[in-house]
Amino acid sequence: MISMQPSTDVNGLVQRAALLQRLREFFALRQVLEVQTPLLAPNTVTDPDVESVAVPGYGFLQTSPEYQMKRLLAAGAPSIYQLASAFRHEEVGRLHNSEFTMLEWYRLDFDHSQLMNEVVDLVNEVLGPASYTTVTYTELVGELGRPRDELDLAFAQATEALSPGRFFVVDYPSDQGALARMKPDNPAVAARFELVIDGVELANGYWELLDASEHLQRFQQDLKIREARGLVPVEIDRAFIAALDAGLPTCAGVALGVDRLLMLAMGERSLDKALTFRNF
Repeated sequence: MISMQPSTDVNGLVQRAALLQRLREFFALRQVLEVQTPLLAPNTVTDPDVESVAVPGYGFLQTSPEYQMKRLLAAGAPSIYQLASAFRHEEVGRLHNSEFTMLEWYRLDFDHSQLMNEVVDLVNEVLGPASYTTVTYTELVGELGRPRDELDLAFAQATEALSPGRFFVVDYPSDQGALARMKPDNPAVAARFELVIDGVELANGYWELLDASEHLQRFQQDLKIREARGLVPVEIDRAFIAALDAGLPTCAGVALGVDRLLMLAMGERSLDKALTFRNF
Protein backbone atom coordinates (compact mmCIF):
# COMPACT_ATOMS: atom_id res chain seq x y z
CA MET A 1 0.00 0.00 0.00
CA ILE A 2 1.30 3.43 -0.93
CA SER A 3 1.67 5.76 2.05
CA MET A 4 1.17 9.50 1.90
CA GLN A 5 3.00 10.07 5.17
CA PRO A 6 6.24 12.10 5.28
CA SER A 7 9.41 10.62 6.70
CA THR A 8 9.55 13.18 9.48
CA ASP A 9 7.00 14.76 11.80
CA VAL A 10 6.09 18.35 12.64
CA ASN A 11 8.91 18.56 15.18
CA GLY A 12 11.33 17.51 12.44
CA LEU A 13 10.00 20.21 10.14
CA VAL A 14 10.44 22.80 12.89
CA GLN A 15 14.02 21.67 13.55
CA ARG A 16 14.89 21.79 9.83
CA ALA A 17 13.44 25.31 9.50
CA ALA A 18 15.40 26.45 12.58
CA LEU A 19 18.62 24.96 11.20
CA LEU A 20 18.24 26.68 7.84
CA GLN A 21 17.58 30.00 9.59
CA ARG A 22 20.61 29.52 11.84
CA LEU A 23 22.85 28.76 8.86
CA ARG A 24 21.69 31.88 7.03
CA GLU A 25 22.27 34.00 10.13
CA PHE A 26 25.77 32.54 10.50
CA PHE A 27 26.76 33.73 7.02
CA ALA A 28 24.90 37.03 7.25
CA LEU A 29 26.98 37.96 10.29
CA ARG A 30 30.12 37.24 8.26
CA GLN A 31 28.83 39.15 5.22
CA VAL A 32 28.95 36.07 3.00
CA LEU A 33 26.48 36.46 0.13
CA GLU A 34 23.78 33.85 -0.49
CA VAL A 35 23.44 32.81 -4.14
CA GLN A 36 21.33 30.43 -6.19
CA THR A 37 22.57 28.53 -9.22
CA PRO A 38 20.68 26.14 -11.55
CA LEU A 39 19.93 22.61 -10.41
CA LEU A 40 19.83 21.49 -14.04
CA ALA A 41 22.77 22.25 -16.32
CA PRO A 42 24.21 20.99 -19.64
CA ASN A 43 27.30 19.44 -18.02
CA THR A 44 28.27 17.58 -14.89
CA VAL A 45 31.35 16.46 -12.96
CA THR A 46 33.85 13.99 -14.40
CA ASP A 47 34.54 12.41 -10.97
CA PRO A 48 34.48 8.61 -11.48
CA ASP A 49 33.27 8.10 -7.91
CA VAL A 50 30.15 10.21 -8.46
CA GLU A 51 27.35 9.23 -10.85
CA SER A 52 25.07 12.03 -12.02
CA VAL A 53 21.36 11.86 -12.78
CA ALA A 54 20.90 12.55 -16.49
CA VAL A 55 17.85 14.40 -17.80
CA PRO A 56 17.60 13.49 -21.50
CA GLY A 57 17.39 16.52 -23.72
CA TYR A 58 18.44 18.91 -20.96
CA GLY A 59 21.66 17.74 -19.31
CA PHE A 60 22.19 16.69 -15.70
CA LEU A 61 20.84 17.37 -12.25
CA GLN A 62 23.82 18.81 -10.42
CA THR A 63 25.80 16.72 -7.95
CA SER A 64 26.84 19.98 -6.26
CA PRO A 65 26.78 23.70 -7.13
CA GLU A 66 30.60 23.80 -7.19
CA TYR A 67 31.31 24.56 -10.84
CA GLN A 68 28.69 27.26 -11.12
CA MET A 69 29.63 28.92 -7.85
CA LYS A 70 33.25 29.07 -8.98
CA ARG A 71 32.08 30.65 -12.24
CA LEU A 72 30.45 33.37 -10.11
CA LEU A 73 33.71 33.89 -8.21
CA ALA A 74 35.64 34.17 -11.49
CA ALA A 75 33.09 36.78 -12.62
CA GLY A 76 33.79 38.94 -9.56
CA ALA A 77 31.47 37.67 -6.82
CA PRO A 78 32.55 38.12 -3.19
CA SER A 79 32.61 35.25 -0.69
CA ILE A 80 29.43 33.25 -1.33
CA TYR A 81 27.35 30.37 0.03
CA GLN A 82 24.43 28.32 -1.19
CA LEU A 83 21.84 25.98 0.31
CA ALA A 84 20.98 23.74 -2.63
CA SER A 85 19.42 20.43 -3.54
CA ALA A 86 22.00 18.06 -5.00
CA PHE A 87 21.46 14.77 -6.79
CA ARG A 88 23.49 11.57 -7.14
CA HIS A 89 22.45 8.44 -8.99
CA GLU A 90 21.69 5.34 -6.90
CA GLU A 91 23.05 6.72 -3.63
CA VAL A 92 20.58 5.28 -1.12
CA GLY A 93 21.12 4.05 2.43
CA ARG A 94 21.21 4.99 6.10
CA LEU A 95 23.33 8.06 5.34
CA HIS A 96 22.51 8.52 1.65
CA ASN A 97 19.58 9.74 -0.42
CA SER A 98 19.64 10.38 -4.15
CA GLU A 99 18.38 13.93 -3.49
CA PHE A 100 19.87 15.77 -0.53
CA THR A 101 20.53 19.28 0.74
CA MET A 102 24.05 20.64 0.47
CA LEU A 103 25.54 23.72 2.07
CA GLU A 104 28.49 24.91 0.00
CA TRP A 105 30.53 28.02 0.61
CA TYR A 106 33.64 29.76 -0.71
CA ARG A 107 35.78 32.24 1.18
CA LEU A 108 38.04 34.58 -0.74
CA ASP A 109 41.65 34.79 0.47
CA PHE A 110 41.19 31.81 2.81
CA ASP A 111 43.37 28.71 2.79
CA HIS A 112 42.15 25.29 3.95
CA SER A 113 43.29 25.84 7.55
CA GLN A 114 41.32 29.08 7.88
CA LEU A 115 38.28 27.41 6.39
CA MET A 116 38.58 24.49 8.82
CA ASN A 117 38.37 27.01 11.65
CA GLU A 118 35.18 28.47 10.18
CA VAL A 119 33.70 24.98 9.78
CA VAL A 120 34.37 24.46 13.50
CA ASP A 121 32.55 27.71 14.29
CA LEU A 122 29.53 26.67 12.21
CA VAL A 123 29.30 23.14 13.60
CA ASN A 124 29.70 24.39 17.17
CA GLU A 125 26.89 26.86 16.52
CA VAL A 126 24.58 23.98 15.59
CA LEU A 127 25.75 21.04 17.71
CA GLY A 128 27.38 22.87 20.61
CA PRO A 129 31.11 23.23 21.32
CA ALA A 130 33.41 20.24 21.50
CA SER A 131 37.03 19.34 20.89
CA TYR A 132 38.33 18.35 17.43
CA THR A 133 41.07 15.86 16.63
CA THR A 134 43.16 16.04 13.45
CA VAL A 135 44.32 12.80 11.81
CA THR A 136 46.10 12.27 8.50
CA TYR A 137 44.81 10.10 5.69
CA THR A 138 47.83 7.80 6.08
CA GLU A 139 47.21 7.40 9.81
CA LEU A 140 43.71 6.20 8.97
CA VAL A 141 44.35 3.77 6.11
CA GLY A 142 47.94 2.67 6.75
CA GLU A 143 49.99 1.45 3.77
CA LEU A 144 49.25 3.56 0.67
CA GLY A 145 50.80 1.23 -1.91
CA ARG A 146 47.53 -0.64 -2.53
CA PRO A 147 44.88 -0.52 -5.28
CA ARG A 148 42.54 2.47 -5.04
CA ASP A 149 39.46 0.34 -4.32
CA GLU A 150 41.23 -1.20 -1.31
CA LEU A 151 42.22 2.24 -0.04
CA ASP A 152 38.66 3.53 -0.47
CA LEU A 153 37.28 0.59 1.50
CA ALA A 154 39.90 1.03 4.22
CA PHE A 155 39.09 4.75 4.43
CA ALA A 156 35.33 4.12 4.67
CA GLN A 157 35.82 1.57 7.45
CA ALA A 158 38.27 3.80 9.31
CA THR A 159 36.05 6.88 9.19
CA GLU A 160 33.06 4.87 10.45
CA ALA A 161 35.21 3.88 13.41
CA LEU A 162 35.95 7.53 14.26
CA SER A 163 33.23 7.56 16.88
CA PRO A 164 32.44 9.18 19.16
CA GLY A 165 34.03 12.54 18.50
CA ARG A 166 34.79 15.16 15.89
CA PHE A 167 37.72 14.55 13.56
CA PHE A 168 39.37 16.39 10.69
CA VAL A 169 41.06 14.10 8.16
CA VAL A 170 43.89 15.92 6.35
CA ASP A 171 46.88 15.35 4.07
CA TYR A 172 45.21 13.30 1.36
CA PRO A 173 47.68 11.83 -1.16
CA SER A 174 48.09 13.88 -4.33
CA ASP A 175 46.11 11.44 -6.48
CA GLN A 176 43.10 12.04 -4.23
CA GLY A 177 43.36 15.81 -4.38
CA ALA A 178 40.09 16.20 -6.35
CA LEU A 179 40.06 19.97 -7.06
CA ALA A 180 42.40 20.96 -4.24
CA ARG A 181 45.85 22.44 -4.79
CA MET A 182 48.86 20.65 -3.37
CA LYS A 183 50.29 21.94 -0.08
CA PRO A 184 53.14 24.40 -0.76
CA ASP A 185 55.35 22.82 1.93
CA ASN A 186 54.59 19.24 0.84
CA PRO A 187 53.47 18.77 -2.80
CA ALA A 188 52.93 15.04 -2.19
CA VAL A 189 49.71 15.80 -0.31
CA ALA A 190 46.63 17.85 -1.11
CA ALA A 191 45.34 20.88 0.78
CA ARG A 192 42.11 19.00 1.42
CA PHE A 193 40.17 18.12 4.56
CA GLU A 194 37.16 16.11 5.59
CA LEU A 195 35.16 16.48 8.78
CA VAL A 196 33.87 13.29 10.40
CA ILE A 197 31.53 13.49 13.39
CA ASP A 198 30.60 10.34 15.30
CA GLY A 199 31.61 8.22 12.31
CA VAL A 200 29.58 10.31 9.84
CA GLU A 201 31.37 12.04 6.95
CA LEU A 202 29.93 15.54 7.14
CA ALA A 203 32.01 18.01 5.14
CA ASN A 204 34.71 18.01 2.46
CA GLY A 205 36.81 21.09 1.73
CA TYR A 206 39.75 22.35 -0.34
CA TRP A 207 42.17 25.17 -0.71
CA GLU A 208 41.04 25.55 -4.28
CA LEU A 209 43.17 24.69 -7.30
CA LEU A 210 43.35 27.70 -9.65
CA ASP A 211 45.33 26.44 -12.64
CA ALA A 212 43.09 25.64 -15.65
CA SER A 213 45.61 23.31 -17.32
CA GLU A 214 45.97 21.25 -14.14
CA HIS A 215 42.17 20.99 -13.94
CA LEU A 216 42.09 19.69 -17.50
CA GLN A 217 44.74 17.08 -16.73
CA ARG A 218 42.77 15.85 -13.73
CA PHE A 219 39.51 15.80 -15.69
CA GLN A 220 41.11 13.83 -18.53
CA GLN A 221 42.45 11.32 -16.01
CA ASP A 222 38.92 11.04 -14.58
CA LEU A 223 37.58 10.25 -18.05
CA LYS A 224 40.15 7.48 -18.50
CA ILE A 225 39.10 5.94 -15.18
CA ARG A 226 35.43 6.25 -16.13
CA GLU A 227 36.09 4.46 -19.41
CA ALA A 228 38.07 1.69 -17.69
CA ARG A 229 35.19 1.15 -15.24
CA GLY A 230 32.56 1.13 -17.99
CA LEU A 231 30.81 4.20 -16.59
CA VAL A 232 28.57 6.56 -18.54
CA PRO A 233 30.80 8.93 -20.58
CA VAL A 234 30.55 12.65 -19.81
CA GLU A 235 32.07 15.74 -21.38
CA ILE A 236 34.34 18.23 -19.66
CA ASP A 237 32.46 21.39 -18.67
CA ARG A 238 34.06 23.95 -20.99
CA ALA A 239 32.23 26.89 -19.41
CA PHE A 240 33.92 25.99 -16.13
CA ILE A 241 37.31 25.79 -17.85
CA ALA A 242 36.65 29.20 -19.43
CA ALA A 243 35.98 30.60 -15.95
CA LEU A 244 39.30 29.20 -14.73
CA ASP A 245 41.05 30.73 -17.74
CA ALA A 246 39.46 34.08 -16.85
CA GLY A 247 40.87 33.73 -13.35
CA LEU A 248 39.51 32.08 -10.21
CA PRO A 249 40.55 34.17 -7.21
CA THR A 250 42.45 32.63 -4.32
CA CYS A 251 39.85 30.93 -2.15
CA ALA A 252 38.91 27.89 -0.11
CA GLY A 253 35.62 26.06 -0.38
CA VAL A 254 33.70 23.37 1.46
CA ALA A 255 30.55 21.31 0.95
CA LEU A 256 28.58 20.15 4.00
CA GLY A 257 25.64 17.73 4.15
CA VAL A 258 22.75 19.62 5.73
CA ASP A 259 20.56 16.53 6.19
CA ARG A 260 23.41 14.76 8.00
CA LEU A 261 24.01 17.79 10.20
CA LEU A 262 20.31 17.86 11.10
CA MET A 263 20.39 14.11 11.76
CA LEU A 264 23.25 14.61 14.22
CA ALA A 265 21.47 17.53 15.88
CA MET A 266 18.35 15.37 16.29
CA GLY A 267 20.33 12.48 17.77
CA GLU A 268 19.24 10.13 14.99
CA ARG A 269 21.28 7.38 13.33
CA SER A 270 19.73 7.56 9.86
CA LEU A 271 18.52 10.33 7.57
CA ASP A 272 14.87 9.28 7.76
CA LYS A 273 13.73 11.84 10.33
CA ALA A 274 15.94 14.56 8.80
CA LEU A 275 14.21 14.28 5.40
CA THR A 276 10.69 15.45 4.66
CA PHE A 277 10.06 12.51 2.32
CA ARG A 278 12.22 9.41 1.94
CA ASN A 279 11.36 8.84 -1.74
CA PHE A 280 14.48 6.87 -2.69
